[in-house]
Amino acid sequence: QVQLVESGGGLVQAGGSLRLSCAASGRTASTYSMAWFRQAPGKERDFVAVIRWSDAYTQYADSVKGRFTISRDKAKNTVDLQMNSLKPEDTAVYYCGHDDAPQSLGVRNRLTYGYWGQGTQVTVSS
Repeated sequence: QVQLVESGGGLVQAGGSLRLSCAASGRTASTYSMAWFRQAPGKERDFVAVIRWSDAYTQYADSVKGRFTISRDKAKNTVDLQMNSLKPEDTAVYYCGHDDAPQSLGVRNRLTYGYWGQGTQVTVSS
């Protein structure tokens, strides 16, 4: 079992910044990757960014590339998402996901991740 706890969400004006953090505990020794997804009301949970635990290789959704940065601290078992130049369309609940092995579905598929946090709300006002 892996437990994930997100923090750092809130209300910010367009153009502002927020930093989300996700702390993992439990069976974290086998972590393969961790990712951030987001879900707006009435929509699917969409991929935002992923980081491979071994070498910090990252991938981003096109909609956030150049604005968001994912990073990890192996010693603390945390993954952060620095979000800059926020837009109203970034408004969503942001979820942290954990994957313990390479999956054929790929890192952008939410089904790849076996564990999720409870989510943290990010609201960007125009």
